[in-house]
Amino acid sequence: MTGFALTAPNRTIFGRDCRVTTADEIARIGSRVLLVRGRSVSWVDELAAELTRLGGSLKIVCSAGEPDLDDVRDAVAIARDHRAECIVSVGGGAIIDLGKAVAGLCVSEGDPAEYLEQGNASPRQLNEPLPFIAMPTTAGTGAEATRNAVIGVPELEAKISLRDPRLVPDLAIVDPALTDGSPKSLTLASGLDAITQFIESYLCNRANPVTDALCEANIRPAMAALHRLMEGEDPQARDTMARASFLSGIALANSGLGIIHGLASVIGGRGAPHGAICGRLLAPGLTVNAEALTRLSADTVRFDKVNGWLADGLGDPGGSGASALHCFIESKGLPSLCDLGIAESEFDSIAKLSAYASSTKANPVALEHADICRILQIA
Repeated sequence: MTGFALTAPNRTIFGRDCRVTTADEIARIGSRVLLVRGRSVSWVDELAAELTRLGGSLKIVCSAGEPDLDDVRDAVAIARDHRAECIVSVGGGAIIDLGKAVAGLCVSEGDPAEYLEQGNASPRQLNEPLPFIAMPTTAGTGAEATRNAVIGVPELEAKISLRDPRLVPDLAIVDPALTDGSPKSLTLASGLDAITQFIESYLCNRANPVTDALCEANIRPAMAALHRLMEGEDPQARDTMARASFLSGIALANSGLGIIHGLASVIGGRGAPHGAICGRLLAPGLTVNAEALTRLSADTVRFDKVNGWLADGLGDPGGSGASALHCFIESKGLPSLCDLGIAESEFDSIAKLSAYASSTKANPVALEHADICRILQIA
């Protein structure tokens, strides 16, 4: 039997309206709280007021967009000045990643850049992180269940992970109601991110029995739920996508990803949003990977299963999942690579850089440079 280890939040609270216990949960962990938040969910104001009412000393960091090194440095300085006892993030994946990074770095010496995976040099090791509580307000990244925080490094035009098993949140509070009413464009991009995480975790060369079970049980329902949400608001579909996002985070944290996320790490470093990149690359990535395996006379059964699940979820049973997915994202207006600011003249350099990305190492087959370029060309 294949051996495996399981990494997951120490404790998880999941359910519609479970957010009502959040302030009490935080107060039990620490009284000096750094709250990292976005501005789109007004409920966070209620949480801040309740934490103050309970006698906590609260400092708030508002963030927008994906964090870069300077954002991290600034937030770390605020946490240290506040003498924070715990870090709380309420927001999308970028907000959670920022809080996660602060939890590890505010108690560690030196510059945050020294702790990132860059080139062949081994990153510095973090000291024991502060307790960290994650509350997602989007359903996509699964950051509330992972061990890494993605940080932009503008001078390298790349996104690089701060990675440590101790960065997995101590407490994940997942209330699907916090995603209700999200704009369709955000719902589409973030949902496709979760689905891509499931698919790459299932297909990658590090898959194990636990991640297989998570992926096999959730790819089709997640695709169907995202399909429903593109037609109209649906609380049950929101619940399904919130669960899918969380479980896809556990899957990737315990297996790996592949070329799609390898490409996304490079393209995202040039300013394009992560979920939209993954959604645009998913169908071409499935096609090119399956072709590469076929050339090697290797097993493509898992790809056949994934195609079936996608087709079923999109209401095209018996059809091609990759084709159905392509038609779906086109009909729902997902931006093309060109729309995302990526010119064809950049494909060669993007492909070269992505070949060395950490996610690419788990791809189910070693792709040639021409294969990676073809993924970009099809996308």
